[in-house]
Amino acid sequence: MLYLHGMGHFYPENIITNKFLEDLDIGTSEEWILERVGIKTRRTILPLDYIKQTKNANRLEAPRVADYNHSQMGAAAARMALARASVKLEDIGMLIAGTSTPDNVAPAEASIIAAELGIEVPCFDMNSACSTFGMQVNFLSRVRPETFPPYFLIVDAETMTKTVDYSDRNTAVLFGDGCVAAVVSTSVPSRTVFTSGSYGSRPSGWNKVGITNEWLFYQEGNAVQGFAIRTTTEGVKALQDESAAARRFIFIGHQANMGVLETVCERTKILPGNHWYNVDQYGNTASCGAPCVLSQRWDEIKNGDCIAMSIVGAGLSWAHVLLQAGDDK
Repeated sequence: MLYLHGMGHFYPENIITNKFLEDLDIGTSEEWILERVGIKTRRTILPLDYIKQTKNANRLEAPRVADYNHSQMGAAAARMALARASVKLEDIGMLIAGTSTPDNVAPAEASIIAAELGIEVPCFDMNSACSTFGMQVNFLSRVRPETFPPYFLIVDAETMTKTVDYSDRNTAVLFGDGCVAAVVSTSVPSRTVFTSGSYGSRPSGWNKVGITNEWLFYQEGNAVQGFAIRTTTEGVKALQDESAAARRFIFIGHQANMGVLETVCERTKILPGNHWYNVDQYGNTASCGAPCVLSQRWDEIKNGDCIAMSIVGAGLSWAHVLLQAGDDK
């Protein structure tokens, strides 16, 4: 069991529209993009003129021209989460971070984000690509409460656009940047609580999707999509069985593309109003995609809700968690 006190998110201001991608002359169009992935816009830390002029051919240059780094994004999301939780920064006793696109090989991103916030606390990273947030929740739900401080921060920042070759229409249409933060506790009760979860990996498929040491994203699209649909469907069905008495059952999946999410909804009979997503507006933001949806809909959570988060990622990995909302505290 893990108590969730507040969520926060941050997105950079630069918007990559489908028209922008059309104008790159890479053989894509609004119609093609919407039919293929259902994404209308994405956010990026990169200046749009830089993408237009270079198509990000030299990906090692991308962090040098970026408008934000992970510590800045992480601090902004964390401050929103703290305000929503009514928890003071000085009450935070630990910071855990994760990302598929770190700013530095070392130290841990958690340390850099904590320094940006101005707190001196134990820090470490826990990373499982896009399923990172679900893995973090599953791990923290299983620790002994007395071994942790009363409150700690989870912060997952992603800057996937710096890994994209914008001359390749297959990947240029997919990704966006963003950051999510959560104030959680193993001992202090809250209205929303992660009550159960599961996780797993299929290491034999590690090479199906990832980012190379030259900072280039790659994937075997059909294999990864099939894995995502099957694994997410199985996870959602299990959480549905567990939540039969819920007043409202809400599904939040990994924000990969609309096709995957809609297929899962069809197979699990999730009604449109109970499917929360943002991939159409923000693209695939890796590990912060699903939890950012939860943060954006934070004020819409009602007493009696059961929110199923089913997240898949490189590894191949997956994590499913169930968030239940009780009465206001």
